[in-house]
Amino acid sequence: MVHGTGERSLRRAARAVTQVFDEALAPSGLRATQFTLLVTSRLSGESTINELAERMAMDRTTLSRNLKPLVRSGLLEVRPGEDGRTRLVRLTPAGEHALEEAYPLWQQAQQETVGVLGEERHEALLGNVSRMVYLAARGPREARSATA
Repeated sequence: MVHGTGERSLRRAARAVTQVFDEALAPSGLRATQFTLLVTSRLSGESTINELAERMAMDRTTLSRNLKPLVRSGLLEVRPGEDGRTRLVRLTPAGEHALEEAYPLWQQAQQETVGVLGEERHEALLGNVSRMVYLAARGPREARSATA
């Protein structure tokens, strides 16, 4: 058996799903990752970059890079926290409006993916993805022992 085949297949599938959502969201001017970041910010309220990175299952550097265009376009606001060491992120009114505009486009892409996979497979896939995110968050050593 060739090692890495499963990983390659998973990455290809993730890219394909992202492409479906990117194409659907294109009229809104948002990419799938940006839409997800705005939704997470909305659900989280004002939160630190560390908290947001954890919720997004993303490292701080990648999150900071993804925040920049959203801050530049006025959809998110980043300000210093009370202790001066943390930075707080929150959705702006323009970000709320962008989400309202993009949500129907996201729903169409969601319906398309469920239509292709079928409801049962879609639910199983989401469960598997949630498990993988959980294992990744636990770290390499704990993840290995949890699957052994």
